[in-house]
Amino acid sequence: MVRKRITIGLASGLEARPVAMLVQIASQYDSQIYVESQNARVNAKSIMGMMTLGLDAGESVTVSADGSDEDKAISEIEKYLMSQ
Repeated sequence: MVRKRITIGLASGLEARPVAMLVQIASQYDSQIYVESQNARVNAKSIMGMMTLGLDAGESVTVSADGSDEDKAISEIEKYLMSQ
């Protein structure tokens, strides 16, 4: 299992369109992927779950992945979340 703290760099934060893109990225991997913010932990492959987090630019989340492609999954999610 890999865990990484990531600060959201997307100017609009995680609203509908960026969440949909994040779910698409996460869904490409076989690993189980979760995003944690404060006391909430949701499946990164669930658009409804991700929408409940309501994350803004500059907030930090912990992304965890567990599976055969966990390193690649974390790397790609980090690259997306930190993009401007």
